[in-house]
Amino acid sequence: MPAAIFSNQTLNHLLSRYGYAAVFVFVMFESLGVPVPGETVVIAAALYAGSTHQMTPWLIWAVAAAGAIVGDNIGFGIGSWGGYRLLRRYGPKVHLDEGKVKVGRLIFARHGGKVVFFGRFISILRTYAAFLAGTNRMAYLRFLAFNAAGGVVWSGIYTMGFYYLGSTLNALRGPVDYIIGAAAAVIVIAFLVWTRRHAKQLEDEAERVYPGPLDAVAGEPAGQARDRG
Repeated sequence: MPAAIFSNQTLNHLLSRYGYAAVFVFVMFESLGVPVPGETVVIAAALYAGSTHQMTPWLIWAVAAAGAIVGDNIGFGIGSWGGYRLLRRYGPKVHLDEGKVKVGRLIFARHGGKVVFFGRFISILRTYAAFLAGTNRMAYLRFLAFNAAGGVVWSGIYTMGFYYLGSTLNALRGPVDYIIGAAAAVIVIAFLVWTRRHAKQLEDEAERVYPGPLDAVAGEPAGQARDRG
C-alpha cells in the first residue's frame, strides 16, 4: 500500500475520523515492516493540526513515537524468533554461510545502535532495521534504548517541523527526500564494497568473537561482543 495511493483528501478524512489512532496504527505497521506510509501520515497529521487545530501537535508527537517504538519492538521480536531461523535454514542457499551470519551478528553488536537510530530517518531502513536487529541477535536492552531515542527524535522533528513550518517544509520535501535517498544509497554501496574487501578479516574477527558452531551460542545476544554503538 504505497504512499502514492493516499491523497491529501484521503489522509485528512482518515485523520478527521480516527485522529491519533490513525497516526499510531500507520506508524506502528510501517515500523513492523508493512509498507504503509507511516511517515506521510505523521506529516499529514502535523499539517492537519496546523490548519484546523483539531489535533494537538504534542499528542501527535507522543502517539507517533509510541507507534514507532511498539512496531519496532514487534519487528525485533519477529526477527529474533523467526528471522534468525530462516537465516540459518535458507541462508546457505543464497551464499550466506555460517561465517557470513557471524559477521552480521558482529556488525550489529558493534554498530547496531547507529543502524537502529539513524535507520529511523531512512525510508527502507525504517521499515526493516528492527527486524534485522532481531535477526542478528542485537542485545534487546541496547536495541530498545536506541530505538526509543530514534522514535522520539524522528517523530518530534517531523511533527513539530511540519506543524510550525508546514508549507515551507512541504515544498522542500521532494528534493530533500531525493537527497536523503541518494545519500543513503551511497552509504549502503560504500558499506557493501568495504565489507566485500574486508570479508576475510571480518569473518576471522567474527569467528574469534563467536567461536564454534553458531547454534551453540545462538542464545547469547550480539551485544556481548565489544560494543561500539
